Amino acid sequence: MTANRFQIQIKLAYFASQLEHMKIQENISLQPYNTFGIDKKARFFVIARSISDLKEALAFAEEQKIEIFVLGGGSNILLTDNLDQLVIKNELKGIEIIEEDGENIWVKVGAGEVWHDWVIYTIDQNWGGLENLSLIPGTVGASPMQNIGAYGVEIRDTFDSLEALHRVDKSIQKFDALACEFGYRESVFKHKLKNQYIITSVTFKLSKQPKFNIEYGAIKETLDAFNIQSPSVKAISDAVIHIRQSKLPDPKEIGNAGSFFKNPTISDSTYQSLQKEHPEIPGYPNEEGVKVPAGWLIEKAGWKGKRIGKVGVHEKQALVLVNYGGGQGEEIVSLAREIQASVLEKFGIELSPEVNFL
Repeated sequence: MTANRFQIQIKLAYFASQLEHMKIQENISLQPYNTFGIDKKARFFVIARSISDLKEALAFAEEQKIEIFVLGGGSNILLTDNLDQLVIKNELKGIEIIEEDGENIWVKVGAGEVWHDWVIYTIDQNWGGLENLSLIPGTVGASPMQNIGAYGVEIRDTFDSLEALHRVDKSIQKFDALACEFGYRESVFKHKLKNQYIITSVTFKLSKQPKFNIEYGAIKETLDAFNIQSPSVKAISDAVIHIRQSKLPDPKEIGNAGSFFKNPTISDSTYQSLQKEHPEIPGYPNEEGVKVPAGWLIEKAGWKGKRIGKVGVHEKQALVLVNYGGGQGEEIVSLAREIQASVLEKFGIELSPEVNFL
């Protein structure tokens, strides 16, 4: 046996031991790990339950000279091809109180905790701040990356800090809200620091004496329908869950990623001009202009409930694109582009996807 062949065998044996030690699997379908239910495969796949697991996985990827993709709840991705990468399923868990005073409590949460489970935990403790964000799919670690939000509340409203593992030097670094550069469904981790860190935990500052936000959407009307005169964190959470379940499909029953497009913000003058032609167009003033609901634009462009083959637009919420079963990511991309072109032609407004295409 030549020395070269011997070295190759030694290297293969080493990687085989690594695969077994870290439980890295090869050629794994990602269908159970994305809410669209798209059947694409990962070259390598591993579940990381500790920072040590993450470091080992990163070392393996470096040895194999392949890229990595960190997967949370799979609720904000659209798979269009197989991933010739090491997919790391982040399942770092844990909930720890790190500080409290008479008004607030600071809680550190593992990035792999399921977002809605964490929200319900805060409800059970009567901690205020996250009740409007009930039933949002995904994990805690993904929440600051996207600066998730709903019903007038965003993550940055309760965010204190996060810790993240640098992919190259393996150091743990802390980021406060300023360093995260939060924007509308945006953060520094989607742009300047994209693919440089793996979020390991998020610390929230929650209120022991919560102030409620019930003016956005149908929360107040739902509370009135439930005959609730004095809101509580649980009552608001229940109302939000009721609203979401009434108009949004359950990914366990029909593939979807929730809101597919961001709500666009247009100038005040553009909004006033559109009002002349569409007096009923809703708008919400913000610092940059007027935010217009993307779902309304898509519905008025005639897409609500429309089906093309195995994919389509949900019949109750035009902002949600769905996979009826067996649909491919490329079909959903094609549908999304048709919708964008249609809305641009009718309203002169460009829609941007909230979902990440892979």
